Amino acid sequence: MRGLHPIPLLALYFGIAVTPLALAAVLDLPPRPLRDELSSGLAMVALAMLLMEFVLSGRFRAISGRIGIDLTMRFHQLISRSLLIFLLIHPVLYQTRLMVPRDAPGVLGLGLSGTSLLSGGLGLLLLLAMVIVAIFRDRSSDTYEGWRIVHGVLAIAIAVLGVHHTLEAGRYAAYPVLAAFWLVLVAVALSSYGYVHVITPLRQLRNPYRVVSVNPVALKTWEIVVEPVGGLAMEFAAGQFVWLTVDRSPFAITEHPFSISSCPSDQPRVAFTIKEAGDFTNKIGRVSVGARAYLDGPHGNFTLVGREGAGIVFVAGGVGLAPIMGILRQLRAQGDQRPMVLLYGNRVKEQILYEAELADMEKSMKLAVHHVLSEPPPRWTGDVGQLDERVLRRHLDLPDRKRWLYFVCGPTPMIDGIERALGKLGVPLRQIVSEKFKYD
Repeated sequence: MRGLHPIPLLALYFGIAVTPLALAAVLDLPPRPLRDELSSGLAMVALAMLLMEFVLSGRFRAISGRIGIDLTMRFHQLISRSLLIFLLIHPVLYQTRLMVPRDAPGVLGLGLSGTSLLSGGLGLLLLLAMVIVAIFRDRSSDTYEGWRIVHGVLAIAIAVLGVHHTLEAGRYAAYPVLAAFWLVLVAVALSSYGYVHVITPLRQLRNPYRVVSVNPVALKTWEIVVEPVGGLAMEFAAGQFVWLTVDRSPFAITEHPFSISSCPSDQPRVAFTIKEAGDFTNKIGRVSVGARAYLDGPHGNFTLVGREGAGIVFVAGGVGLAPIMGILRQLRAQGDQRPMVLLYGNRVKEQILYEAELADMEKSMKLAVHHVLSEPPPRWTGDVGQLDERVLRRHLDLPDRKRWLYFVCGPTPMIDGIERALGKLGVPLRQIVSEKFKYD
């Protein structure tokens, strides 16, 4: 797995965040009231953090390769809300009050111009709106594509407005060293956005894929298989995911993240198991064989790379089996004979993915598969109910289970519940591998 180690990465992030404070300190300007200095400091740190969010959320494997893109996105969410609080506090914290003489409109006690007030106020309002929309996005009817467009436009506008306000109104930004810092940082931020939306699609155009099959594999669930058109096959680790664009230009906004359900041994072909659950996925069964496809990846940390365990437990809910199938297929190809357990939950039997293949794996591997249905058919002999602590206790009476690895994939509430249950069973957090992309 490529990428910076989390500790130096975090140190670099916060080092850049406090750089404007260090630069301002060496200017040795006359002191101001403490509240004024605190307000300016909060604003400078918040703006630096805001501009770094472009890089943090830009799918750069140097950033997310070692820690997982799900954690970088969670960090992105938490930091965005923190810096919003910083910026909301910023204007009300000043001890120097705004004074607007009637004969001199636009002249303020803090030396602000009308344009700097406008850019600062508008940027703050847009940031507030973006954070609120992000928090409640899953409760709205907006499409994923629409959200991406709005989020990108707002982010660019906020960055430009924030830097304009700082350069126009900032006491310290009037000095070349601080002005240069802000210009370099905003250039890096906008360049990272351009890299994702311009350079990456250009690279994808050089290595297109084509769809070779589209088949139903369970109720409202499809397997789509692609292969490179004359180019090199993408290298990936079993369990990773890509952003997939099908039957569209790579410059289109209609790309979606999907786990790879095939394994590296199946190269050059790459398979995805996709459930109908939205505007794009509802049409996946109508994709034509031969259609162009483009892959941005691989991404993700849901892999066995760098991890050791006496055995492996897989816990999957619904289509969350997709990356786990990739791992199981690779383990089978390698002849891995470690003991393994799969706990697989669905609502009805028709939703079970790859049932026959899993049965064959039980015969050729040291794998025990336990299906759990919340709405079982008559004469069902498997577990009934939800994937919960009760099911885990029943099937995980394992020797030395604290040294096993536990891979958990499915809906976020299920992952949270399984992690809590494993904790009660004494499983260390370091032995649990999961990826969550919804947090609120």
